[in-house]
Amino acid sequence: MVYTIDDIEKIIEFTSWSNKQKMDELLRIDCAMYTYLGIDSTKQDREEAKRNSRKIYRSIKTLDQQLGSSLLAAMDS
Repeated sequence: MVYTIDDIEKIIEFTSWSNKQKMDELLRIDCAMYTYLGIDSTKQDREEAKRNSRKIYRSIKTLDQQLGSSLLAAMDS
């Protein structure tokens, strides 16, 4: 199954997945968002991708405090 940004909460709540599997899937979603941006993407599209990344990184922070904090800090740099 291909998960999207709308599935973040569902992924976090999976009990049959390890935290690593959850983080891998969340990062795959993040990567896919940026992959679909192109030179024809509007500023609004890029800002939305950034907002969604922040949601993903906050979710990762609930699974791995250090990694999530690092991703959020890198985003603000």
